[in-house]
Amino acid sequence: MGESFDAVSVIATKRDGGALSDAEIDWVIDGFTAGEVHDEQMSALAMAILLRGMDRREISRWTTAMTNSGQRMDFSGLRRAGRPLVTVDKHSTGGVGDKITLPLAPLVASYGIAVPQLSGRGLGHTGGTLDKLEAIAGWRSDLTYDEIVSLLESVGAVVCAAGASLAPADKKLYALRDVTGTVESIPLIASSIMSKKIAEGTQALVLDVKVGAGAFMKSEADARELAQIMVELGNEAGVRTSALLTSMWEPLGMTAGNALEVAESLEVLSGGGPADVVELTVALATEMLAAAGMTGVDVTDNLRNGKAMDVWEAMVRGQGGDPKAALPQADHSETIYAESTGVIESVDAMSVGRAAWRLGAGRARQGESVQAEAGVRMHVRSGDRVEAGDPLFTMYTATPERFASGRAALAGSTVIGSTPPQTLSRVIDRVTVEA
Repeated sequence: MGESFDAVSVIATKRDGGALSDAEIDWVIDGFTAGEVHDEQMSALAMAILLRGMDRREISRWTTAMTNSGQRMDFSGLRRAGRPLVTVDKHSTGGVGDKITLPLAPLVASYGIAVPQLSGRGLGHTGGTLDKLEAIAGWRSDLTYDEIVSLLESVGAVVCAAGASLAPADKKLYALRDVTGTVESIPLIASSIMSKKIAEGTQALVLDVKVGAGAFMKSEADARELAQIMVELGNEAGVRTSALLTSMWEPLGMTAGNALEVAESLEVLSGGGPADVVELTVALATEMLAAAGMTGVDVTDNLRNGKAMDVWEAMVRGQGGDPKAALPQADHSETIYAESTGVIESVDAMSVGRAAWRLGAGRARQGESVQAEAGVRMHVRSGDRVEAGDPLFTMYTATPERFASGRAALAGSTVIGSTPPQTLSRVIDRVTVEA
């Protein structure tokens, strides 16, 4: 059976700054998954990891143990017209107005690549992809493995919930981290994301690692460290992995909220939409196609010619949704106006995300319901000139008593001055395995 350990000794080793052995890591993850290492013990270990960190060997072993805590999916047998399909996935570390998966998955699939996008629900100020898609009448996120395979072979893209059998240790640990102040640990973030993505069985993976006010990583140095670790973990596990560092100082696009973001995604799939959403969608799609061996493709072609929209509609129908149904609209709205004249110097992403959450678009704890119609529409972005009395934001909700807390979140979120800000790309850098 190998060595026997006890949780208190493992916690004490990390508490005192020591490195956990491979055998200790395997034991603690196995024991936690089986319920033999208790929640309070894993919470203490998570805090010790947050404070003391992990070296690269520890992170790699922790990720492998989490991956091995459940089943692995296998898409290697996917075929279309007798030819094998390459699978490529994307994962974002989350932000405000981050609806990129919605136009991205069908866009990449329109070039003959299979995109198995196993996604999650939102928590706090970051909206979840599944919450957004559930604004579409009839759409369902819970699919069987056979349904996922069938959709990938026939349509090319699927966005669904990760099954309970996929990295179950991560699901248990994430719930603990959320309530114990240990979400921000880079080793725990990296292993959480990558254990699920490796278990998912995709051949290639592109990471969108966000940095800024509306992201988990507030500094570029932390975001770069996280990206580098995850890229290395993926490639070690045989998944071709690269990352883009992207800016989340300001919200992505002009909307934050579930149905609002679906509508904005449809604009992108129709060849329009906000410039920054298009820029990031195109950058990630280009990176995903390159990971699948397709280079030199101008992915804007399939946004303009309707091919990406065709895949979107087929994907939604394949998951029980009606792509032509009207999206939910809020019964109540309230607009916030500029109090002075000048140039918009900045719009704080966290403030907008917090407002959308308070209006009902997000949840404070796992399992809570969300309002499909709630959220914030931005009428201005950095660099725009405004006059006193011009609209800045419109808030939407089914419960108007929430407007006061939405207003409070947005107070001071927009800086109006005289200096136009420097126009910057959403993409800061590309991170790959160092040669």
